[in-house]
Amino acid sequence: MDYDFAAGEILLLDKPLDWTSFDVVKKVRNTIRVKKVGHAGTLDPLATGLLILCTGKFTKRIDEIQGQEKEYTGTIRLGEITPSYDRETEVTETRDSSHLTRESIEAAASAFVGTIEQVPPIYSAVMVDGKRAYDLARKGKSAELKARTITIKAFDITAMEGAEVSFRVICTKGTYIRSLAHDLGQQLGCGAHLSSLVRTRIGDYKLTDALTIEDIQEIRRKQIEAANGSNP
Repeated sequence: MDYDFAAGEILLLDKPLDWTSFDVVKKVRNTIRVKKVGHAGTLDPLATGLLILCTGKFTKRIDEIQGQEKEYTGTIRLGEITPSYDRETEVTETRDSSHLTRESIEAAASAFVGTIEQVPPIYSAVMVDGKRAYDLARKGKSAELKARTITIKAFDITAMEGAEVSFRVICTKGTYIRSLAHDLGQQLGCGAHLSSLVRTRIGDYKLTDALTIEDIQEIRRKQIEAANGSNP
């Protein structure tokens, strides 16, 4: 496939673990040497999976793309609570979850399916009085975040091994899977946090079709070689 990054492309990327979405944008921008590059929907550093980047004229489609439904898979750790609702922060409280069965967890998860009100995590990019909530949280300051209306189209429990529960979620824009994991733990009475997350789909765009950062670098290297070959 021939890529014209400057004119405009929609790039499906598999975001590496520990990278921010901006890290990926910056790396791709520097690789393809195109200033107009943006992403269509953030992924947390501890999440992996589908990150869509738009270049050139296709940056106009960012809002349209990030407004489409999302699909995720991942794991939730029962009985351990963290302030960030994931592994970014240390466990601050532990509770017994050994009495829980897969059936009871599935029943609790089903309560979240539909249109619900969800409060974002304090460790999030939500703006509070002109500041990012995570900046306030990391300084030990509290902030009251408003609930937002979201729709969970599916919340399936796909496996359970000890306190580690695997799941699949289909949801609308603006859903925080970390909050969903935390809220499930509260519903079960044992607490929980998100231990891993992979975004597998945005609308009709799928992770199985995604490129890696290395793929983009290789594509660009070949473009440069071809250009040099035709212009000795």
